[in-house]
Amino acid sequence: MNLDLRIPMGLMFSIVGIILTAFGLGTNHDATLYAKSLGINANLWWGIVLLIFGQTMFQLGRRGQKRQASLPPTPIDESRPRMGH
Repeated sequence: MNLDLRIPMGLMFSIVGIILTAFGLGTNHDATLYAKSLGINANLWWGIVLLIFGQTMFQLGRRGQKRQASLPPTPIDESRPRMGH
């Protein structure tokens, strides 16, 4: 089983980052919305952070899968007893 959790996790964070970044860009000039955060567009900045984090995790997962695929398969030791047998 070659499931690397960094790939779906990276996609999830990237999607949320895209949504937050788009919302932050769409509401960039709304001073009343960002009055509680001292005028800082928190949606835009955290969207960018989540997008970078998501893409980093996705790329690390892809690189790990490529490295795993390039390794030769490990031989199965038939002399070892298997679990449940």
